Amino acid sequence: MKLLAIIPAYNEEVSIGNVVSSIKLNVPEADILVVNDGSTDKTPVRAAMAGAVVLDLPFNLGIGGAMQTGYLYASENNYDIAVQVDADGQHDPGCIKSMILPFALDKCDMCIGSRYINKTSYKSSFTRRAGMIFFSTLVSTVTGKSFKDTTSGFRVVNKRIIDYFAGEYPTDYPEVDVLVKLHKKGFRICEVPVSMHGRYSGRSSITPMRSIYY
Repeated sequence: MKLLAIIPAYNEEVSIGNVVSSIKLNVPEADILVVNDGSTDKTPVRAAMAGAVVLDLPFNLGIGGAMQTGYLYASENNYDIAVQVDADGQHDPGCIKSMILPFALDKCDMCIGSRYINKTSYKSSFTRRAGMIFFSTLVSTVTGKSFKDTTSGFRVVNKRIIDYFAGEYPTDYPEVDVLVKLHKKGFRICEVPVSMHGRYSGRSSITPMRSIYY
């Protein structure tokens, strides 16, 4: 299968090189695309130096616009599988192969890397954890399927979803939205346990006030 790792990045010059290098080490068969979402630092330079293909957006579009750019690239270049990896170092590329396995067995169209299927060392703030529980409960109620980690951005999708996302992708906090959209379209979604780390640097864009707004 032709595999693409998509990394949306905004001002992640400290971590992006390590993230790209870790993917190359753990999944050497993957091509790596960094979507530089209007960064004002050296993110695109560090990504290119580490060996990634870099697409520069002219200004900051947010995670939705950056990821749809990545899916457009994946669709136009005929990739079979695309994996979304955060640029801040939280996602462990060592887990990617276990996330790809369900596709080889044709068990799903999207695989979510979940922090909450098994107990891990990952810790989040009380506010963020409360939001995760709320969204998991909401999405599970709407879809009639159980989801443990609806806000995880560590995801793998097949070509059918790549082509769908290339044409339609939410712009504002898309991780939760797309689960409902994909369910309504009849796509199969599964979760596998993964480990995650703390951010290498910087701050999350998901603040308590933004979570309440969302």
